[in-house]
Amino acid sequence: MSAAAHRAGEWVAGFSQTYAEARGKFVAAAEAAGLDVQVHAHPMLGRDGEQLSMDVVRDGPADAQGVLIVSSACHGVEGFCGSGVQVALLRDPAFRAAAHAAGVAVLHIHGLNPYGFSWWRRTTHENVDLNRNFHDFSRPLPRNTGYDEIAHLLVPANWPPDAENQAAIMRFIGERGMGVWQTAITAGQHNHPEGLFYGGHNPTWSQVTVRQVLRDHARRCQRLGWIDLHTGLGPSGLGERIFACRDDAAALVRAKAWWGERITSIYDGSSTSALLTGLMWTVAYEECAQAEYTGIALEYGTVPVMEVLDALRADQWLENHPEAGAAQREAIKQRMLAAFYTDTEAWKQAVLAQ
Repeated sequence: MSAAAHRAGEWVAGFSQTYAEARGKFVAAAEAAGLDVQVHAHPMLGRDGEQLSMDVVRDGPADAQGVLIVSSACHGVEGFCGSGVQVALLRDPAFRAAAHAAGVAVLHIHGLNPYGFSWWRRTTHENVDLNRNFHDFSRPLPRNTGYDEIAHLLVPANWPPDAENQAAIMRFIGERGMGVWQTAITAGQHNHPEGLFYGGHNPTWSQVTVRQVLRDHARRCQRLGWIDLHTGLGPSGLGERIFACRDDAAALVRAKAWWGERITSIYDGSSTSALLTGLMWTVAYEECAQAEYTGIALEYGTVPVMEVLDALRADQWLENHPEAGAAQREAIKQRMLAAFYTDTEAWKQAVLAQ
């Protein structure tokens, strides 16, 4: 076996099947690299009774003028991909040496939403989508009237949905278009706490904690980059680089200079993502105002978008119906995992290559 093939196999082995395994590999990779792990303990336990935490590793000096954040599990279950990438980077001496030579400290934030990671949910323990939760809650919250219109269709009283429900959804898509359907669901909403993409009415534990991490690690730098790792949108294995800054032409130029011309944007409609509210990266402007900020969400495709949305619908129904039988619960959870994590070597190799 060649050295390159050996390294590739080692990096793929950094992916995991459970949150506890992923956390263990991340901590072990950090310790093997001689790096400290800062633990922010979560108040809940995981599905197997394990400790949950947001774990932070800084690879570089405290006074580095450039800081690059690599974060995983903003949407819990998506952490299986993100954690695998972080473990691979910690195990990659060439990547670490290049960052050090450039004067860049790499800040790994593992398990932004450890509860969702462990329980195979996209949301936090508050049933909040962390990437819709970054609002000034002292001010009126945005109203998603599109979601209001279809809320009753998205999470019906029974699962699987009946023919009438499915027909109503197909009628809506046929009349309004798939884009309108996706935007109404995913943009974020604050009026249906037992629904999808709920942004909440208060800061979540994860929001409070990530703010503290940024205060600890990103208030001395002059340049701040952020790659937030996601899954679930786009063609299988393709990593879409979605601009994650304000609608700022200069920041977009920087992003393209750093990560290539094929940067998409929610502002001009070029992204597979809809225009969203309450996004996590906006916190960089608030907590690290001294730094020039440039970020992307790296979004890896898994299965078709309707399958992803149906997996989310089923999972939310299950959350609302704890009386569901064990067989149905297991089927819904496996479907949820498959929607956000393609557990094949080919998919993982494609993820790492990008």
